[in-house]
Amino acid sequence: MDSSVTTVLAGLDGIRTSVEDFYKDLHAHPELGLQEHRTAGKVAQALRGFGYDVTEGIGTTGVIGLLTRGSGPTVMLRADMDALPVKEDTGLPYASTVTATGRDGVEQPVMHACGHDVHVACLVGFAQLMARATDAWQGTVVVLFQPSEENGDGAQAMIDDGLTSKAPQPDVVLAQHVLPYPAGYVGTRAGSFLSAADSLRVTLHGRGAHGSAPQAAVDPVIMAAMSVIRLQTVVSRELSATTPAVLTVGSIQSGTGPNVIPDRAVLQLNVRTYDTAVRKQVLAAIERIVRAEAQGANAPKEPEFERLSAFPPTINDQEATDTVARAFAACFGDDAHTAELQTASEDMSVIPHAFGAPFTYWCIGGTSPDLYASAQKKGTVSQDIPVNHSPAFAPVMQPTLDTGIKALTASALAWLAPSSG
Repeated sequence: MDSSVTTVLAGLDGIRTSVEDFYKDLHAHPELGLQEHRTAGKVAQALRGFGYDVTEGIGTTGVIGLLTRGSGPTVMLRADMDALPVKEDTGLPYASTVTATGRDGVEQPVMHACGHDVHVACLVGFAQLMARATDAWQGTVVVLFQPSEENGDGAQAMIDDGLTSKAPQPDVVLAQHVLPYPAGYVGTRAGSFLSAADSLRVTLHGRGAHGSAPQAAVDPVIMAAMSVIRLQTVVSRELSATTPAVLTVGSIQSGTGPNVIPDRAVLQLNVRTYDTAVRKQVLAAIERIVRAEAQGANAPKEPEFERLSAFPPTINDQEATDTVARAFAACFGDDAHTAELQTASEDMSVIPHAFGAPFTYWCIGGTSPDLYASAQKKGTVSQDIPVNHSPAFAPVMQPTLDTGIKALTASALAWLAPSSG
């Protein structure tokens, strides 16, 4: 392990308890996207206490902290802060009982069901260690805490609010995510890592009538049903078997009673792809198929297509990823792995793209190693291990938090250590 990494991480034992307390407080007080005022306030207060130059309120609740030690590279490290509208079912003593009003105006339970509390706590711990060991590195550290990742609009909100003029130009942007691998695991992957994700709402228009007089109607329920069936052929029949993609119809809504043919049906779809050309092809196929079904049914009005959210693909820079992989191999040994391609999605890449900077994004494990090993032995990992967005998702605090802090430290010092230039 690089001597600068050893020097910085020597302080980990001294901050472990405070990082764990910070994490438990975040977990117990989750906030929805663009509502992370308490979280952002806690982060800003901590950073100022460490000696960082702090800017708050970027893109509503985003926070950045800057710490410079002489001349050298600028490394930006990002964590997301928001939680999900999920009712927690972990049984933890610090479980969330919070409710909040979502963007739809509905009061709902809120939980850190995706591990963003882990990300924030680890980045705060990293920031503290770097501030305590400034003789071990040179350059500029930028820690960035982003709102509203789950809605896919937080990174862009920070850019739209002038992030590129409020933070220095980074030489590299780094980020990580906790996933249901064994705690202690770290995984890097060059090139495609996370998928693009597009969510759509499609409204099919028919003509309503009494259920006993279908000849007077144009039935949107049948249009919707036939569209769903046909849409399943996009991936299976229009793409190569070696081209990864997922198309899911997650919601069908139509009608109010058994004897009434309604005048509309609404589908909500989600698409995951890794390649820009494939993404365009699948989205075009969706529109083509739905329009054809409407035309075949003699619908009185063309279908309507509304984009609900769009996440870009996360495509890691080869050189940056290789640099981090080498640092992880030195720091973690056999616990450093090549990660699998993930169908999850992120908006993090919006930030480095806005700066024109290379980036790499990796994953760490958060599952009890004993639990994971037992499930793996039985072949029941998918059944026994709660995944992100599950009401039961609860990363074990250790060694998850230590691993996240070590990963951030080793990766950042791959650029900031004096020996790196």
